[in-house]
Amino acid sequence: MLTLTSSVKKQGGLSRKRVVWITFTRFDSFLHKSSLIEISKRLAEHGFDVEVFAQRSKKRFHVANSHVRLRLVPLMYFPIVTPFLFAIAMILLLPFVMARRRPGFIMMEPGPSALAVVWKPLTYLSKSKIVLDIRSTPVEITNHRASLVALWFDIAMGLAKSTVNGITTLTDSMKRELCHRFRIDPAFVGVFTSGVSPTLFEPRRYNGMDMRRKIGLDGKFVVFYHGNISARRGIIEAVEAVSLLKDDHPDVTFFLLGNGPAVPAVCRIAKERGIQDKVIIHDSVEYDEVPKYIAMCDVGIVPLPDLPDWRHQCPLKLLEYFSMEKVAIVSDIPAHRQVAGRSACGIYLRGTSPGEIAMAIRYALENKSLLGEWGSCGRTIVNEKYNWDKVAEDLEDYLARL
Repeated sequence: MLTLTSSVKKQGGLSRKRVVWITFTRFDSFLHKSSLIEISKRLAEHGFDVEVFAQRSKKRFHVANSHVRLRLVPLMYFPIVTPFLFAIAMILLLPFVMARRRPGFIMMEPGPSALAVVWKPLTYLSKSKIVLDIRSTPVEITNHRASLVALWFDIAMGLAKSTVNGITTLTDSMKRELCHRFRIDPAFVGVFTSGVSPTLFEPRRYNGMDMRRKIGLDGKFVVFYHGNISARRGIIEAVEAVSLLKDDHPDVTFFLLGNGPAVPAVCRIAKERGIQDKVIIHDSVEYDEVPKYIAMCDVGIVPLPDLPDWRHQCPLKLLEYFSMEKVAIVSDIPAHRQVAGRSACGIYLRGTSPGEIAMAIRYALENKSLLGEWGSCGRTIVNEKYNWDKVAEDLEDYLARL
């Protein structure tokens, strides 16, 4: 594989290893900031000078033990207005950053990508390369606001061919979809996936039984989900599945770690079905606390329905379950097949109806003594393909070719 060190020397020296990363993420409230933090830290460890521009509402934020520079613009959050103000701030600020830092690469999301039209002339002077990074295509388009996000994504992709120097995506299948849909040369697009820190998500670091006792789950069979709780992710169907199992398997408990618009519906259905004590919702926690909760579960679950929203993703929660040597109940979609393949650590659903989810949970329960053995292969998958060092190498290799 082409090493970055040699290619950097050929293409302009140390300035090629300066990266400015622009994201609309609010660092004091968005938990998905963890992926950007981790990839930035790994780049810094590999000799890159990384500067991240993002937002914060109230709390200050810093990355411990890292050479990553965070430049957080303080903005109170208001839908639509705040992203617009951040875009204006970056239009005004980035030219000075480019003049001062002369970054080799400017990474940005589809949200601010139209700003590249303004910055493009400056890149000729600074010799910077603009890269459009796509971690997700628009999902859950259920209202006018989401429809506007989808429209802006299409505009950004339409502009990309003439305003950026490269595009990165989350998966190979997402790359194929975007190249076909927007008529983009596949050679123009690189791939770097989600990743996991095997050191943080190390099962031997955590005592799951202690957490069970603390929460009051001794003697329960815990099915675990963490992340956004919304209606189009199979969560409602999973709650219904627990209801179907309550008589024959009263020890089955569904533990949800997170928040989202479907929480009221989950609570209402649990109350109607008389399973309030079997459906537990815990508020979101900081990223480094997540492994403690995964450690106390019997199986994880990712019941995403077979919709275009999810087929080309690389679910971070699935990688985290696997790194913690937990078997995961997953829907049979390309996103999950790409990670789990035929390994025993994935129990595939035949569909995402409540009955089919209940059948998979029952299968896991009946094979409870084998779950530890089955889950061990998941960590091997993560170590080989999805640890952050490997992911950073994939990104470095792509940047070296620009």
